Amino acid sequence: MKLNAATVTDGYKVAHGSMYADGTTKVYSNLTPRSDKIYARNAIEFYDGNLVFVGAQGAVQEIKELWDDSFFSKPKEKVIGEYATRMAGYLGGEVAATQQLSDLHDIGYLPLVFKALPEGSLVPMGVPVITITNTLPSAFWLVNYLETVISNLTWKTAANATIAREYKKICQHFATLTGTDDFTVSIQCHDFSERGMSGPEDAARSGFAHLTSFIGTDTLPAMDYAEDYYDATGLIAISVPATEHAVATNNILSIEQGLNHDHNTRLDAERIFMNNLITQKYPKGIVSYVADSFDFWSVLTDILPSLKEVIINREASNVAPGKLVIRPDSGDPVKVVCGDEEAEVGSAEYKGAIEVLWETFNGTITDKGYKLLDSHIGLIYGDSITTKRALEILTRLEKKGFASGNVVFGVGSYTYQCNTRDTFGMALKATYSIVNGKPVNIFKDPKTDSKKKSAKGLLKVEKDIDGKFILIDQVSEQLETEGELKTIFENGVLLNRVTLDTIRARLS
Repeated sequence: MKLNAATVTDGYKVAHGSMYADGTTKVYSNLTPRSDKIYARNAIEFYDGNLVFVGAQGAVQEIKELWDDSFFSKPKEKVIGEYATRMAGYLGGEVAATQQLSDLHDIGYLPLVFKALPEGSLVPMGVPVITITNTLPSAFWLVNYLETVISNLTWKTAANATIAREYKKICQHFATLTGTDDFTVSIQCHDFSERGMSGPEDAARSGFAHLTSFIGTDTLPAMDYAEDYYDATGLIAISVPATEHAVATNNILSIEQGLNHDHNTRLDAERIFMNNLITQKYPKGIVSYVADSFDFWSVLTDILPSLKEVIINREASNVAPGKLVIRPDSGDPVKVVCGDEEAEVGSAEYKGAIEVLWETFNGTITDKGYKLLDSHIGLIYGDSITTKRALEILTRLEKKGFASGNVVFGVGSYTYQCNTRDTFGMALKATYSIVNGKPVNIFKDPKTDSKKKSAKGLLKVEKDIDGKFILIDQVSEQLETEGELKTIFENGVLLNRVTLDTIRARLS
């Protein structure tokens, strides 16, 4: 999709430049998470009320690239002419923004200053994370003209980084309790969400948010985003070769057609396929096998025991240990992993996948006294996982005497896509302007919704004695330049860049 920077905004923004008070020369706005009341409805005890703020640098760089590529680098007559024609039809006549954009094209860059809190910061509700203002008087209109794109490029990245941190805290808690190592925690939640996102760019930003807390992902565009927008180097992300149902059923059913006996033909066909997969196609390192195409419990109780010697003798490949990871992908994840107390006592369903795998492969006892499966076998569950289910699974495993490191979670689009900017009440609003040379503190205070009451004037964010961010509004121009909000963009230049490694360190 080829976007035009001048029209990447809400339609009503087009007329706003002419609606400001005559003599307006400055507008000052801020992006703030106003409320977590929606998120808190489903949050668990590991959520501490803070937004994990990330995404400003990437968003501002994307905005700069869009304006440079689709506006400033194009002939003025072409871009302004097309805009004028579009708006004449859209709003029924000429609009002041046409001349304002023409003047902006002559400037040749975005005459703006963006400030932001350090990315990776934990931010309470009501504290601004970004401020934006114009550096040239003629560009006052541009500040809130960009509200829409600033909002839709930032809210999800921050929201999903916050969710990822909640998952991380769950995993860290049970790792400490049951004796699971730090590396396992770093891969224990694996991003499966790309196919459920609203396009590859959306997946890249959301996937980057996941990478602030974990290194396991199948969202490949997130790696590109981390490199291009956050100067990531070294270990950005990892994954493993893994089957899907199309691959598994293609093999199983074609093998079944060639078998000439009736008893358990399909099970035998799946045994042949799995054996071929782990001995011929991927004889070394890690490989993941989706095991619920047909009879998951028979895979665990029949096929795996028959291939035990092959599995426990798998060799490592480079840095990857020799390991077969079993992936159930249907049913109730809590019951599949931990057992169904309503099933027949003593059955595989009653015991759950981890206990059944332990009976076949055994393992070791951690320094905290919990069972950890043999290093050559593991399990990942990648469907219908939520923070509540992850917590329930690890809680039940702990009660059964199993370490948290026995299971990895595939975290999908239900977690990372079923949110909106209202999840944390993210809003960009103006609080200050200059009109005819005089400062005007602007704000709103709706009687119908007190939660939408805004700050006033110029803003400063500082830390209290406990290190918690707090907002001070109506400050002087001098005080506004101080505090925790630092310039990340000024007059077309990106400044004070932050890396993925730095963000991860802040969140560790």
